Amino acid sequence: MQNQQEPMHQNMHTGAVPQQLNHGGHELFDVHEVLSGTIGTLNQYMLLRQHVKDPELMDMLDRQYQFIQDEYNTTVDCFTTGGNPAKPTQSYKMKQGNDFIFGLTPTQPKKPLQSVTEITDESISGLMLGAVKSSAAMKAMAACEVTNPVVRRVLADSVPNCIEMAYEISIYQNKHHYYQVPQLAKQDMQQMLNAFAPATATLPPQTSNYNLPH
Repeated sequence: MQNQQEPMHQNMHTGAVPQQLNHGGHELFDVHEVLSGTIGTLNQYMLLRQHVKDPELMDMLDRQYQFIQDEYNTTVDCFTTGGNPAKPTQSYKMKQGNDFIFGLTPTQPKKPLQSVTEITDESISGLMLGAVKSSAAMKAMAACEVTNPVVRRVLADSVPNCIEMAYEISIYQNKHHYYQVPQLAKQDMQQMLNAFAPATATLPPQTSNYNLPH
């Protein structure tokens, strides 16, 4: 009986856990999912690249691919060793401006591709956008479950980068009328904007008397 209880007893003492094993069970599954998803994004970018026609989109795809690959390597590094990665996390810098074109213009109804020859820059940028948006959500969820402090920080730092890449792609799409942004009527928008007021409540002072029964 003593030998069977020994591993459980050792697991309760976290100080004895080697650095590379400083991970919880839930964390292992979540990070595996993140890394597998990142490989999927990189593979998708690689496959789409041969079909890109617009030089601006090609430049964006290449820059994002390189950044995602570097970030993937950083995550693998700290996940495998449990410590600080050799290459620290970076911040993605997009080239697009922040201006959106609002309103709708008539376009042909969208439908699934019938063959590979129908792949356009619109469909390519749409697939890229879907991939990085999915990655942002996946990494945000995983970061909440991570016990290793370095891996948690790397994943958390990666979420804003995914958001930045998604924003860059959406602005590119909007500029080419691939991604149109409708607006509410001015009166409706004003009502929605003024639907909330600042919170003004203050917490009561803390007391030691909790009205416990005597």
